Amino acid sequence: MSWGAWHRQVSLLPNESVDRMRERGLELAAGDFAENILTEGLCLRELPVGSVLAVGECRLVVTQIGKTCHNDCEIRRITGMCVMPTDGIFCVVARGGSVRAGDVVRVMEEGELA
Repeated sequence: MSWGAWHRQVSLLPNESVDRMRERGLELAAGDFAENILTEGLCLRELPVGSVLAVGECRLVVTQIGKTCHNDCEIRRITGMCVMPTDGIFCVVARGGSVRAGDVVRVMEEGELA
């Protein structure tokens, strides 16, 4: 599969990972890791590349699990760690549409109608 020039159109991060960083004393808001979508109840890092996620009316295809953290990442500088490199995932948009806060994010089964 070819994803064109950029394979990280959308980023997702589990809110549980952000909570782990909050336990280290950080006050964090949605988007502080530059993630586009926060999820709950999904272990994103265990999804294989190529998995399809239904998010509202959109379909996202997982293209990358984790990423290298920038040495100058403010969160890593303060705490010595960052969850985006291990827990964040990146996707391309296979079917666009609206995504709203509270939309269900689910992994589509192979062969399921899009």
